Amino acid sequence: MDTDVLVRRARSQQIGDLLRRSAARLPNKTALVFRDHSDTFAELDAAVDRAAHGLAVQGVSKGDRVALFSHNNRAFVVLRFALARLGAITTPVNFMLNSEDFGYIIDHSGASLLIAEDTLCEVADTGLGRDMPKFYIPHSGAQVPEGWLPVSDILEYEKEGAVWTDLGPDDPVQMMYTSGTESRPKGALLTSDALFAQYTSCIVDGEMTADAISLHCLPLFHCAQLDCFLSPDLYLGATSILHDKADPAEMLAAIEAHGVTKLFCPPTMWIALLRHPDFDTRDLSSLNAGYYGAAIMPTAVIEELANRLPNMRLYNFYGQTEMAPIASILRPEDQKRKLGSAGRPALNVETRIVDDEDNPVATGEVGEIVHRSPHLILQYYNDPEKTADAFRGGWFHSGDLGRFDEDGYLYIVDRKKDMIKTGGENVASREVEEAIFRHPDVAEVAVFGLPHPKWIEAVTAIVVLKAQAETTVEQINAYCAENLTRYKAPKHVEITDQLPKNASGKILKRELRERYMDIYQGEAQA
Repeated sequence: MDTDVLVRRARSQQIGDLLRRSAARLPNKTALVFRDHSDTFAELDAAVDRAAHGLAVQGVSKGDRVALFSHNNRAFVVLRFALARLGAITTPVNFMLNSEDFGYIIDHSGASLLIAEDTLCEVADTGLGRDMPKFYIPHSGAQVPEGWLPVSDILEYEKEGAVWTDLGPDDPVQMMYTSGTESRPKGALLTSDALFAQYTSCIVDGEMTADAISLHCLPLFHCAQLDCFLSPDLYLGATSILHDKADPAEMLAAIEAHGVTKLFCPPTMWIALLRHPDFDTRDLSSLNAGYYGAAIMPTAVIEELANRLPNMRLYNFYGQTEMAPIASILRPEDQKRKLGSAGRPALNVETRIVDDEDNPVATGEVGEIVHRSPHLILQYYNDPEKTADAFRGGWFHSGDLGRFDEDGYLYIVDRKKDMIKTGGENVASREVEEAIFRHPDVAEVAVFGLPHPKWIEAVTAIVVLKAQAETTVEQINAYCAENLTRYKAPKHVEITDQLPKNASGKILKRELRERYMDIYQGEAQA
């Protein structure tokens, strides 16, 4: 190697280095527990090296995109770090996608190799439009179609020794696809530098420590669980308990059994835990740090968590995939003082609020939230137009509307696309959701605008009631009339059993808009 490469190796701070350094500090400490298998940091680091050699034999090298299509499991974790050691680009794929949407991501990403969970192989085969090497993870014991090789060929490759690849600061190691709640997913390319800057913000502002025992239940294909919690925990040397799904009963049992101290859930899952009958029968006293994000947390739930888990410090992590994903953090001491706030910009983030011409607005005024940060993506993969639009003016445009208060705390008003313009007035869907959620029988609510012959857009609310609740649509309408300005009250309320969500807990308003698009057809214009 020439001197420049040797210097880069000596100064290396790559995702592939993360586990090696933790293993050097804490070789015998438990790093990862999945089902009945437990790895120390030394064991996990050695497994990653074996997998890196195994992937290299399959032709994987720097810059290749490798798709992981699986629920959470040990193999997912090992492969993610093994790919990073080769300089390949880990491309996680949402396991809830149908074959058509799966095929879109595989084609768009240009993935050269696919590793899928056994239960998802048929979906993958249906969606694939070309031949490629395919390996299966024996996750659930499902029958695997012909043409798939066992992932053990990679994970158990019999070659020891450290693997390192020469990467520059702009060489990507991960491509996360945006959740696509509004449009087709976009491939967000991230570097090691971006991820480490993001881990630092999470660790410092989220007050994370190496003595934590963390429960990871949300999907690792999503950046929140993978890059706000699992990876920072492995970086610090904390112990991670991994579940393949977010089942409330199993989660509550695991907190008691493992003495879990730290838990992340989107608001919908915190609500599910609070409503579960085991919540008051399990010993949850070890839980001292709780995190939420991925969606807006109703203020009533924040207050309930404070009352029922008084020893748990609660943090709001706000951000998006393009920020890797953290943008701002609301700390525990501010949860009640600044109810509804997303907190202050994180350690490595600079945030502004701008108008439609990208000029900064005054304190208290609503505008689009924009950021500057080393957390940010390099680009949207193969989409220079969307990249240029998102980074116009040298700031990343989040698509969220917000405001700063006089103390510098950020408040999210709405997604820019979720602002409802009805009868010439702007209505923030979040404000209406907060009002309806305060009804004692409401468990969940989604508010959005739909085309209307008179109002242009009509405020529409889809409500899920708590178990055994018998509240009627008429009663919800009466409640809205009492608690909302007239033009903000929904023109249509419907009660349903459940709201469509993606695997990270975000309510899919796009699906709701499509489902209810025609409900106002035929109404009079005057």
